[in-house]
Amino acid sequence: MAYDNLCKYLVEQYPTDFARWLFSAEVSDIRLLKTELSLEPIRADSVTFLQTSNQILHLEFQTQPESDPPLPLRMLDYWVRLHRQYRCSVEQVVIFLKSTTSEAAFTEQFEAVNTRHRYRVIRLWEQNPAPLLENTALLPLATLTQTSSPRALLEQVAQRVAMIEEPAQRQSISACVQVLAGLRFEKSLIQGLFRREIMKESVIYQDILQEGLRQGQQEGFRQVVQLIIDTLEVRLSETPSDITEQLMNLTPEQLRQLHRLAMTCSSLPEFLADLPD
Repeated sequence: MAYDNLCKYLVEQYPTDFARWLFSAEVSDIRLLKTELSLEPIRADSVTFLQTSNQILHLEFQTQPESDPPLPLRMLDYWVRLHRQYRCSVEQVVIFLKSTTSEAAFTEQFEAVNTRHRYRVIRLWEQNPAPLLENTALLPLATLTQTSSPRALLEQVAQRVAMIEEPAQRQSISACVQVLAGLRFEKSLIQGLFRREIMKESVIYQDILQEGLRQGQQEGFRQVVQLIIDTLEVRLSETPSDITEQLMNLTPEQLRQLHRLAMTCSSLPEFLADLPD
């Protein structure tokens, strides 16, 4: 999902900011860990590993609470494989983005017979927004935190984004805010608070697009297709009919052209008119 990819992008761009927030302590010498774990390929979509001098921080973002295999089993599997390969402390944190009452979002351990494994769960809708509002890298997540006035919270985030001095950073953070805010807010409200041009100026969309197409596999194409659909929804406040299967059958070059069109078209019919048969 594009939501998970945006969060992965943020962590990889701002690893120290995320580590300090999650550890509530000063963290230094932190770096992105590119790893391949034994047994099977690592999931590339929402999983990020950060490494310090003496431990590994495993972060996983979840939009939907249900998964296969179940999240607790997957967390145990990751811990065993990471510990076996690196033989150091492994801190695991699952961050749920979208409010839910599902038991999966409130489960913090795997338990079976003689085995018990614990990990941390952060439900953003329960979190105090103040620490996230004070950190530029965390502003996109702030839109999903606890509040008695969601609109006021989004307005506050928009004000903080407008204060970012560096243009490229302001564009990327604004694009992330707009997409993640779509999990909670009406698209018309988001559009009213943020410049539409930001979406096509931001490099994050190009990063995710190129990475998905470079993978050249079904999952990579699926991520690009979801990115195109999310862009249409945020920019036009319209949800296109189910065109996923049709988009999945296109070539990488056709998807690139449609992504550019999704960022520039003035209406959904205009986009659909150029959709290849």
